[in-house]
Amino acid sequence: MNFSDLLSEITRGFTAFYWGNAVMIAIGFVLIGLAVIKEYEPVLLLPIGFGCILANLGMDTSHGVFKVIYDAGIATELFPLLIFIGVGAMIDFRPLLAMPHMVLLGAAGQFGIYGTLILATLLGFPLNQAASIGVIGAIDGPTAIFVASKLAPEMLGPIAVAAYSYMSLVPIIQPPVMRLLTTRKERLIRMDYSARPVSNTAVVLFPIIVTVIISLIAPDAAPLIATLMLGNLLRESGVVERLRKAAENEIINIATLFLGLSIGATMTAQSFLNLQTLAVLALGLLAFVLDTAAGVMFGKLMCFVTGGKINPLIGACGISAFPMAGRLSAQMAQEEDYDNFILMHAMGSNTAGQLGSVIAGGLLLALVSGMI
Repeated sequence: MNFSDLLSEITRGFTAFYWGNAVMIAIGFVLIGLAVIKEYEPVLLLPIGFGCILANLGMDTSHGVFKVIYDAGIATELFPLLIFIGVGAMIDFRPLLAMPHMVLLGAAGQFGIYGTLILATLLGFPLNQAASIGVIGAIDGPTAIFVASKLAPEMLGPIAVAAYSYMSLVPIIQPPVMRLLTTRKERLIRMDYSARPVSNTAVVLFPIIVTVIISLIAPDAAPLIATLMLGNLLRESGVVERLRKAAENEIINIATLFLGLSIGATMTAQSFLNLQTLAVLALGLLAFVLDTAAGVMFGKLMCFVTGGKINPLIGACGISAFPMAGRLSAQMAQEEDYDNFILMHAMGSNTAGQLGSVIAGGLLLALVSGMI
């Protein structure tokens, strides 16, 4: 190798670097800062941010180790499904089973998905991309990634970043919407938790029955609902403690790490710095706000129908974002009245929202796949 070739090899990284890479590296630092300083979803934003930095230093998903990880875990939808096993192992569906009417709030909390899909198509996005953008509103990262990887893989980076960023910003985005749409009198409503105990048989049969029914109604949602319910069955069966602990610790942690890195590695300057990305972020935020607003308004309707027995705040956690959204609704009620405990009702709505987001994503995937 002569001196000219040696010099070219040494400076290869610098010659391929341009201002867009510097901007994306700065965005990577911002994501890491949000994770480390603000502790906003650090388990996800930190690897995504670091993956973003690496992508703009020449280590993207087009070659090398990140292509292997991407092809193995994202292109095959493996990582989101592994994460869902862990999420299912953490969820207690007893509040929902004790108060089945909470499923209505879980359904209402998906309105923003379809409203944003319509708006995105009116703005000129193809149907497959519009559907992928709309799913951001569920505030369910694995579902958003699962749907986007099938319908619009070219938009996976901004969609994943939006979904997980907004998930981390639930305590910032939701409260203004909740206060705007409710009165102090409504936020002060106390809800008695007098639901009858749920039997062990019911909580064991629930994930099996849900898997069968949803898989028959929406086959495209079968992988998502099956893995979520498998995790829950590991939890509720009480006979596979080692598997339950592995699902909610090692399995979900490893899958999350590699998912974050590979998603970050798609965030190259060429694919991310454009008006389309800004539109995705804006529409995703709108979908989140619409989902929150729809849930609260349906909570107000239930409050009216029941003669003031339902606190509309629990409608806001009819999205996914489990358990953060449920805790936030309970916290806001206590800010108005320290002795007002609506946590169990909020968790019932929140678990319904987790199911609702999976079903909505699956139905959307089936409808759009059949139309394109």
